[in-house]
Amino acid sequence: MDKQAVHDDLERARATFHALLDQATAADLRRKSDGTRWDNRQLLFHMLLGFLIIRALLTLARLVDRLPTGMSRTFARLLNAATAPFDAVNFAGSWLGGSTLGRRQLAALCDRTIAALHRRLDRETDTDLARGMHYPTRWDPFFQDFMTLADIYRFPVRHFDFHRRQLTFGGND
Repeated sequence: MDKQAVHDDLERARATFHALLDQATAADLRRKSDGTRWDNRQLLFHMLLGFLIIRALLTLARLVDRLPTGMSRTFARLLNAATAPFDAVNFAGSWLGGSTLGRRQLAALCDRTIAALHRRLDRETDTDLARGMHYPTRWDPFFQDFMTLADIYRFPVRHFDFHRRQLTFGGND
């Protein structure tokens, strides 16, 4: 894995997130996004949530990687079976976070989260980055059947870029 490329992608997403917050008017933030049930501010929080969950996903992958081989696949099947509750929590969490956090709070949370991911990535060894587990592919279109830690580090930027196209301000109307 090219760690520098991941660092660059993280920084690009961070800078884009700040630019989106800076350019959005209050009306832009309240406007319905394209293809989701969220408004733009809630969708921005959801985009940030992709970065926020990475620490948990990395920890989970490290734990499950140490279990017998079949356990990972079984765990992923159980999580896939719980897609409906996951979707409800995912929607409500993004709605709540996007409805309560202001621009400065969103920007600060983004900065802290991405800085923590940079530090953590710098500590990873090639052996660490090769660890992985099976994932619930019904939870997100960017989850693969099996994901290594290297794949997990790439996930939030892919998720961010996908949802960026659903925002309806800054020329995306």
